[in-house]
Amino acid sequence: MDYYFSAQLKNQSFDEVVQMTTYALSQEGFGVLTEIDMKATLTKKLDVDFHNYKILGACNPPLAYRALKAEDKIGTMLPCNVIVQEKEKGTIEIAAVDPAASMQAVENDALIEVAETVREKLQNVIRRLEEGMNT
Repeated sequence: MDYYFSAQLKNQSFDEVVQMTTYALSQEGFGVLTEIDMKATLTKKLDVDFHNYKILGACNPPLAYRALKAEDKIGTMLPCNVIVQEKEKGTIEIAAVDPAASMQAVENDALIEVAETVREKLQNVIRRLEEGMNT
């Protein structure tokens, strides 16, 4: 089982895809709580040149609340991370964690139900981006 879903976009700038991803997440009830710029961080901390790479920490509050009620330590796995990276010029990859895959080890049926709902929503985000935001 893969632990993520992904799509590649062409003919868009990195910043445009970050904005499109944030918007697509909002259409599924997610807000972006954190945005980590790995390129800037690695340049600053290690003085290395890294490709454009952002980690968006996405949260759907009602689903996060349900997950926390089902399993109080689940906060160690929140928020859901979505990455946007440009490994080669002109090709932007978006990848989202598959929460159902990561929650299998927890063995809590109520949590698995929430994770499957989150999985569906994140798959919708990736699909929406692949289809050019038409859905």
